[in-house]
Amino acid sequence: MSMTTTTKTLLEVKNLKQYFPIKGGLFGRTVNHVKAVDDISFHVQEGETVSIVGESGCGKSTTGRAILRLDNPYAGEVIFDGENLLGLSKAEMRKKRQDLQIIFQDPYASLNPRQTVSQIIEEALQIQNIVPPKERRKKIADLLQTVGIGTHQMDRHPHEFSGGQRQRIGIARALSVNPKLIICDEAVSALDVSIQAQVLNLLKDLQRKFQLTYLFISHDLGVVRHISDRIIVMYLGKIVEIADKKSLFENPQHPYTIALLSAIPSTNLEKKRERIILKGDVPSPIDPPQGCRFHTRCPFAFDRCRAEQPGLYKVDGEGHQSACHLVENGQIDFSKVPSNH
Repeated sequence: MSMTTTTKTLLEVKNLKQYFPIKGGLFGRTVNHVKAVDDISFHVQEGETVSIVGESGCGKSTTGRAILRLDNPYAGEVIFDGENLLGLSKAEMRKKRQDLQIIFQDPYASLNPRQTVSQIIEEALQIQNIVPPKERRKKIADLLQTVGIGTHQMDRHPHEFSGGQRQRIGIARALSVNPKLIICDEAVSALDVSIQAQVLNLLKDLQRKFQLTYLFISHDLGVVRHISDRIIVMYLGKIVEIADKKSLFENPQHPYTIALLSAIPSTNLEKKRERIILKGDVPSPIDPPQGCRFHTRCPFAFDRCRAEQPGLYKVDGEGHQSACHLVENGQIDFSKVPSNH
């Protein structure tokens, strides 16, 4: 999809940390922390779709929740539309959430089973008080039509809909308050493949129609390929690569990204990548390894990787960055790097 011509930064995340305390001992003192998100920084331009991808437990969903302050971050800054969200009171943040909405992974668990569809959407309109009561039913009908749900179904309950329809209802609820940014947290991962494509196309259509900005969180690079402008790859609480979609898929510059891409099914025999099976398990975020966090599973790791944590090095002048010591001085062809370099 094409990005808008604006260069305004809508969201800027600076040195974000999300540590969860581990209690222990007789008095329940904090003895350690789960470092779910550990000092990450990135930005999202207005009208852009930025995706965060990685294995389960890498911190991508925790990042989304921290940005919205569903869980208050441990440290860092979240600058949205020029204002630091972490400095707002609860009342101020509640009002700000009109501009920031989220679509959850499970469309059934995120909808109140006791409410009808119209009540679910009206609740958001009531909280933000942006539509007069007499006009709300028409607004709800228009929203449902926009996402492909018939208005004759607005008084039904969530269990009367399929999974794809329930996710459309969740999208309508998010749209109801006219947000600027929508965080899609694994928004299509619970859906069948054919339904995934329909919902992704709907999200792209809505973005064009309402000038929306997306932060799209997913474990599936095959999915984000169809919706993203830029992609952020995370591993064990850290960002390991940031690039525009074309650069990431054609010229990945981190061994972890290369391994993820190799797992995408392909029918193109000429361009099919050799499958890379990573050895070992993801280390614990309670006690992450010293140096590069990926070095315990990386086939190219060398002594510096085990001792020194890499920064995000610039790969080119187009914003492509990689947290790998091998690319410190520019892009590299990993196919020519010997294993255990």
